[in-house]
Amino acid sequence: MVKLIIQIPCLNEAQTLPQTIRDLPKQIDGIDVIEYQVIDDGSTDDTAEVARKNGVHHIISLGTNRGLATAFSVGINNALKNGADIVVNTDADNQYCGADICKLVRPIIENKAEIVVGCRPIVNHPEFSSAKKFLQLVGSSALRWISKTDVPDAPSGFRAFSRRACQRIFIHSKFSYCMETLIQAGTTGMRVASVDIRINPKTRDSRLFKSIPQYIMKTGGTMLHMFILYRPGRFFFLCSIPFFLGAFFIGIRFLYLVYFTERTTRTYIPSLIFLSLLASAAFLFCVMAVIGILMQANRRLLEESLFLIKSNHDKIAPEHTSIPAESVQNINQ
Repeated sequence: MVKLIIQIPCLNEAQTLPQTIRDLPKQIDGIDVIEYQVIDDGSTDDTAEVARKNGVHHIISLGTNRGLATAFSVGINNALKNGADIVVNTDADNQYCGADICKLVRPIIENKAEIVVGCRPIVNHPEFSSAKKFLQLVGSSALRWISKTDVPDAPSGFRAFSRRACQRIFIHSKFSYCMETLIQAGTTGMRVASVDIRINPKTRDSRLFKSIPQYIMKTGGTMLHMFILYRPGRFFFLCSIPFFLGAFFIGIRFLYLVYFTERTTRTYIPSLIFLSLLASAAFLFCVMAVIGILMQANRRLLEESLFLIKSNHDKIAPEHTSIPAESVQNINQ
């Protein structure tokens, strides 16, 4: 029996949640059981009550606003606890077409992928400005390079995860899970696929960012954080290159002036001091790269241990998440 849980992180979504739930599929070929799950991320309206009235099977109340990444992680753990074989994450604002969940889970059902990302028509998106389209394309391109995956729409939150992928996911970011899950997938060798999806008319503005500059800061900061966390050797080695080149060219200049020009009383001490500073900085970055690689190896061992623990337990206790057990409520219809 294959069980699908469709989860919806929510923050004050009482107005849009009913339509989002109505659009979710009731049956899918290859899926025996479909259940819905709402993660109420500290809503101050009637989001949880609206979810209950609309037949949501699992409602998790976090009590206070913990952020999208935390809400996603708690939902994944609770879905595993309730025996999900596939977990689909969608937005409560009904941005994504619910009927396309059938397309989203198909590669997992056919064992062709472990993570599937629903890709929006970025270039032809009617509600994206030219600046946002450009930033989306540039950001996705940069993330493909960092994660070693091939997903055209990296920021898309419309995703399907196999049970094994859910067990391997460990979110460190506080902003969003979208980028980090792709980087983890590329790091651990998980199979990632993408499918084209449809979008619904906009119902509200994004709550992850208020302006384009804030979007750039948050996204850029998250990508830099993830690059350092998952590719520390490459990051610090790249940082050392300008210092190595600077020291090299100053050294060449010093040798040229000493051996191929007329001798003078100049000592070139300032140049030599600058050369030594650049060389020392380059060496320190190389040392940091080595330390980062060692720490990365240790983190991978820890994540592998946690994966084995999760895979050997069909049920994960609520207290294993960062949210107190008493704040997790499952309402089974």
